[in-house]
Amino acid sequence: MIDEEGRSADEVLAEIQALRARDRPTHGGRLFAYVYDPAVPGLDGLTAAAHAQSAHVNGLDPTAFPSLLAMENALVAAAARLLGGGPGSAAPDVVGSVTSGGTESLILAVKAARDARPELAAPRIVVPASGHAAFAKAAHLLRVALDTVPVDPVTLRPAVAEMAAAIRPETVLVACSAPSYAHGVVDPVAGIAAVAAAAGARCHVDACFGGWTLPYLRRLGAPVPPFDLSVDGVTSISVDLHKYAYAPKGVSVLLHRDPALRAAQYFAYADWPGYTMVNPVLASTRSGGPIAAAYATLRHLGDAGYLRLAATTRDAVAALAAAVRGVDGLRLMAEPESTVVCFTTTDPELDLFVLVDELTARGWHTQPQLRYADLPPSVHLTVTASVAPRVAEFGPALAGAVAAARSAGPVRLPAELRALVTSLTPKALTPEAVSGLAAGLGLGVATSASGAADAVAPGGPAPRRMAVVNTLLDAAPPALRERLLVEFVSLLQRPAW
Repeated sequence: MIDEEGRSADEVLAEIQALRARDRPTHGGRLFAYVYDPAVPGLDGLTAAAHAQSAHVNGLDPTAFPSLLAMENALVAAAARLLGGGPGSAAPDVVGSVTSGGTESLILAVKAARDARPELAAPRIVVPASGHAAFAKAAHLLRVALDTVPVDPVTLRPAVAEMAAAIRPETVLVACSAPSYAHGVVDPVAGIAAVAAAAGARCHVDACFGGWTLPYLRRLGAPVPPFDLSVDGVTSISVDLHKYAYAPKGVSVLLHRDPALRAAQYFAYADWPGYTMVNPVLASTRSGGPIAAAYATLRHLGDAGYLRLAATTRDAVAALAAAVRGVDGLRLMAEPESTVVCFTTTDPELDLFVLVDELTARGWHTQPQLRYADLPPSVHLTVTASVAPRVAEFGPALAGAVAAARSAGPVRLPAELRALVTSLTPKALTPEAVSGLAAGLGLGVATSASGAADAVAPGGPAPRRMAVVNTLLDAAPPALRERLLVEFVSLLQRPAW
């Protein structure tokens, strides 16, 4: 990879462009996951220039680079003002930190709650089943027990009474979503915060996904319930700026109602010969590039710009939901409350995973979600402002994809594969079993001299159509899904010699 003499800038950029040609499209309104595109002319150029100006600035020491501190404080203030905090509000002493993304924000919220209760030998957190997987990651990394509360299969929300019943004396944090990622519904934040406060536990609102848009949707007339720092009992809230604030990745903001609540979030260490380390977030060295790009985005778009983008997105959501309602055999998992359209099938002969493949073949990239407990498999659409100009094309594409999926029929797993996935336990999943499964699923896996799976062979990590893979994963219990995907991803991530 490192040439003896190096390559010219033009050659290197051409090489990167060639690699990018295999990626999903980040612009154009046809990708309903992973990226957030406002379709604002000139914004990419502005953020790239801002990123370049601060790329080599290090957030490790705010006294050495006051520009970065100033931009961080401005981003925190903007998020706080939007989410019910600041002078004259119910949370006048709000403070916050800029993190690399929603996962880091949630980990830090759990860390602050855990470390504020050092007397507890076995701290716990209570999270709805619809809460983001990052809460489970936080619990795993921080050795905190995770108590999951089921959601109603109709409302897709947890019951406040069941959340209250799950709280124990060892509970340090109770979480809720505004909105949930999977289905886009807002949990009963006021009720959950009240029972958390009554039990002496913190309450964190995960607004990372759509929290930036909800206040604007409310201003446009949407019936958005109270969910932020204006709600008594909410002690912290997080929002991603690289989602609906439309900043480049990765920038999130974690807010605490007051400095005392944030205190345990910090890590400091002086018992070594080097500099005293003081970190408000998980990373020590942090590039100023993403923070500067986020700062430029907020300054450029302004409040009026965000209101216009929210209105455009709202209209696109309504049109996409109408397209789903107009297709026989499909139903919405929930009436849209934010920026998500999520649907499933009511016809056993209409295979949802085949439908996803057919939409992909037509240039529409959606996100399949596997069955969970009482919830059926579903298709998730994250809707951004860039979708609006293409929304009229989606209805006919969806109808055509449904017709093609019906014609193809449901996936029938080979008997040996179904038997394998239903009988395997995670501990029994050997490299040889992974190799056999991967080969059976059409994944190009190379093997080592021992016959075990070694790496994904050149030519692509996955087949063009993923219905068989998704059907297999859908049949597997969650623990086996996790292990299977870990093994598959491990095969993808090997040195490129």
